[in-house]
Amino acid sequence: MALNLEAKKQVVTEVAEAAARASSAIAADYHGLTVAELTRLRKQAGEQDVWLRVVKNTLARRALNGTPFECMTESLRGPLILAFSHDNPGAAAKLIKDFQKESDDLEVKILAFDGELQDLSGFERLASLPTYEQAIGLLMAVMKAPVEKLVRTVAAPAAKLVRTVAALRDEKQKSA
Repeated sequence: MALNLEAKKQVVTEVAEAAARASSAIAADYHGLTVAELTRLRKQAGEQDVWLRVVKNTLARRALNGTPFECMTESLRGPLILAFSHDNPGAAAKLIKDFQKESDDLEVKILAFDGELQDLSGFERLASLPTYEQAIGLLMAVMKAPVEKLVRTVAAPAAKLVRTVAALRDEKQKSA
């Protein structure tokens, strides 16, 4: 279905707004996906706070101009679906990586992080980034470990003394 001028302007505005708020972007070739698969991908994207949309390349180029992802404009070729991660930089990559397990027809063509084009070899790394909550959990575990070790080290002599006294008591009770 052909878009009129107002609809095209609206698409450009939506893509530009999504790109301005995003921390990472992925353009993937969706050629070969069925409508049901695309619908499932869109639903999963909505659940994972990923902005996902099929956009004509000419409109995408116009929308990305002046955004941090302007670096992608020269590489936009063929049928592409754009995915932008907002709060969690790895969300779009994780979504596409998980979807690729179900369908081989979704192929990553462009990867951009923090306004710079990335080599596609970094896709796996980006997909494995922890979420904010996971990162806080890891940080807390790292901060907590030395404190726990200190407590165990300080408590060890007292615990050893208690075990020694208990062993002496048990030995005296056996001999009596």
